[in-house]
Amino acid sequence: MAGRSLPYAAAVIMLTCAVVHSRPTSNPNIIAQFTDHPNNHLLGTPTEHRFTAFIQEHGKQYSTREEYLHRLGVFSKNLLRAAEHQLLDPTAVHGVTPFSDLEEEEFERMYLGVLKGGGQKKLRNGGVAPTMDVTDLPEDFDWRDKGAVTEVKTQGACGACWAFSTTGVLEGANFIATGKLRTLSEQQLIDCDHTVAILCDPSEKDACDSGCSGGLMTNAYGYLMNAGGIQSEESYPYTGKAGECRFDPEKIAVKVANFTSIPTDEDQMAAHLVNHGPLAVGLNSVFMQTYIGGVSCPLICSKKLVNHGVLIVGYGSQGFSILRLGNKPYWIIKNSWGKRWGENGYYKLCRGSGMCGMNTMVSGVMTQI
Repeated sequence: MAGRSLPYAAAVIMLTCAVVHSRPTSNPNIIAQFTDHPNNHLLGTPTEHRFTAFIQEHGKQYSTREEYLHRLGVFSKNLLRAAEHQLLDPTAVHGVTPFSDLEEEEFERMYLGVLKGGGQKKLRNGGVAPTMDVTDLPEDFDWRDKGAVTEVKTQGACGACWAFSTTGVLEGANFIATGKLRTLSEQQLIDCDHTVAILCDPSEKDACDSGCSGGLMTNAYGYLMNAGGIQSEESYPYTGKAGECRFDPEKIAVKVANFTSIPTDEDQMAAHLVNHGPLAVGLNSVFMQTYIGGVSCPLICSKKLVNHGVLIVGYGSQGFSILRLGNKPYWIIKNSWGKRWGENGYYKLCRGSGMCGMNTMVSGVMTQI
C-alpha cells in the first residue's frame, strides 16, 4: 500500500512546485499540507481523468492546488449524485454538467433565486386568470416555432432566475401583442426592483426582490407597472451583478398592463399558454444540476420546495417513460443557464402531475401596445 502511494505523493509535490513557480517557501509545512489533503486518493484515478476533461470542456480555472483538490472532491461526490438521480429519474439522462464542481449549497446560492415560500405567496395586485376551454388544444405546441421566444440567456453566478423568467414572459406577451420580438433587460430588474416595495413588506424576510440574492416574478411585474415599463437588453445590458439603478424612462421598450395567476390545473396552464403566450413558473430544481437531456419524470420530487424561476414555452405529447407505461406528455421549459446546459438550454419535465411543484407558482402578463 505504501509503495502504491509514492507516485501520488510525487505527483502532488511536482504540481505544488508548479503552482508556486518553484519559488522557495518559508513554510515547510506547505508540502505536507497538500500531500495530506483528504482528496489525494482521487489523484490518478478515472475520476480525476474525467475531472480534467471537464475542466478543459468548460474552461474552468482554479487559483491554487488546494482549490483544485477541493473541486476534485466535489466533482467526485456529484458523480455519485448524478448516478442517484439517474436511478430516481430514469427517463432523463443525468451526468456531468457545467455545475459538476459546485456543492449543492453553492449551486443553489449562485444559480437559483426564487425566494422561499414563493409558491405559496398570493398575488396582491394581480388577478386570477379565468377558466378556459381545453377541448380543442393542439396535441403539441411550441412558441419557439412561432418566433415568440428569444435566445437562451446565461444568468451566470447571480441568483436572478426570477428576473429571466420575468423578461421571458414579457418578451412572449409583447410578441403576441405587436408581432415584434424584443430582448428585454434583466439587469434593470436586478438593479432597480428593490427600490419600490409594491408587493412586499420590507420588514418581512425573503419578501422583497433582492437582485442576485433572489426575488419573485410577481414582485417584478408590480415594480414594472409602477416604474412605467422595462428597457431593452441593448439599452440596459446584463452584467451579472447588482449595481446602481440606471433606469431611464425615456428608453422603455415594453409596458406591463396587468398580470394574472394561472390555475394549478395543467390543462388550464396549457390553454393559457396556447392562447396568451409563454408562462413564468417556479419549480423545485433538485434534479436540474445533473440534468443532461430527456424527459425528467422523477419518482420523488417535493412540490413545496420551489426555488427556481423558468419559462414554459410549449409542450409535447410523446415523451417516452418506461415507468409510466408508454409515451407521456411533457412541458418544454426555457432555462437561463446557457446553451451548454440541458438540451441546448432547455429542460423537459413530464406533464400532468404537478411534477416538482411546477404548477404552484404560474403567472402570465399582458403588455400595453
